[in-house]
Amino acid sequence: MLENKTIGYGFTGSFCTMRESIRAMRELALTGCRIIPVLSYSVSTMDTRFGTAKEFRDEIEEICGAKAITTIPEAEPIGPKKLLDLMIVMPCTGNTLAKLNNGITDTPVLMACKSHLRNSRPLLLAPATNDGLSQSAKNIGGLMSVRNVYFVPFGQDDAENKPTSIIADMTKLVPAAEAALEGKRLQPQLF
Repeated sequence: MLENKTIGYGFTGSFCTMRESIRAMRELALTGCRIIPVLSYSVSTMDTRFGTAKEFRDEIEEICGAKAITTIPEAEPIGPKKLLDLMIVMPCTGNTLAKLNNGITDTPVLMACKSHLRNSRPLLLAPATNDGLSQSAKNIGGLMSVRNVYFVPFGQDDAENKPTSIIADMTKLVPAAEAALEGKRLQPQLF
């Protein structure tokens, strides 16, 4: 189902989940799709205890065989040129969820999403946020009611120590992407 599809893959600043997201992207690449990486400003510039911006970018570009989109002007043509069949944001931070839900477009990933959605094509979000069951819950709910917006199944990642934190099950990326291309949500949405 994903073979020969062109998929945008946005990375936002949940740095503790970057390695897991890159593993999921490797699995996605094995389906025979073409992946165009899109990096938020944070991902393309910040070095953290989880790795440097250059390390992440080099690995992502090597997997995709494509240069990453890292600016708003580079992301804007995605919609007018109908470049993508599917746009994925994995990990999708609470900040990105809030901005998407409120129509704010101030990063390359957000521009890629907005530009892609203008064509009524699917957007697949994989939340990773410490406030998913508190402040970000309203944004998740808002986005769940938007046409063509889908979610990778998600749930609490550490209910005992971080009771409001959620994370997508990144092992479900491929079936969630296939479902989104069919206009469906992979079920169950919550685990």
